[in-house]
Amino acid sequence: MSRFVEKPWGGEEIFAETDRYVGKILTVRAGHALSLQYHEVKDETMRVLEGRCELQIGAHAGERQLESRLLGPGDTCHIAPGVLHRLIALTDVRLVEVSTPELGDVVRLEDRYGRSGTSAP
Repeated sequence: MSRFVEKPWGGEEIFAETDRYVGKILTVRAGHALSLQYHEVKDETMRVLEGRCELQIGAHAGERQLESRLLGPGDTCHIAPGVLHRLIALTDVRLVEVSTPELGDVVRLEDRYGRSGTSAP
């Protein structure tokens, strides 16, 4: 039932996918970052399993002012629709993400890997 999606920053194992929720394990390599992004509908919560990361998070998609939070094992963060966010791995990091099922709902504003403006993996 699981499937793995390679990403330029590491990858994600989708271990649960229904019409109501999705469960993933994200692996982000040290020094890599996810896009600065927001979701229009998708609602997600992350929990760090291993490693340390910086979560940059903002109030709304229209604002570019971001707050930084350092996260380590056991730390969680809820990201509501419309909230700007980006995760930067300080060490290799593994996270569990549970969300609503809108996997293609990604609005990328900045991306180190040339994916800005797309929802491509």
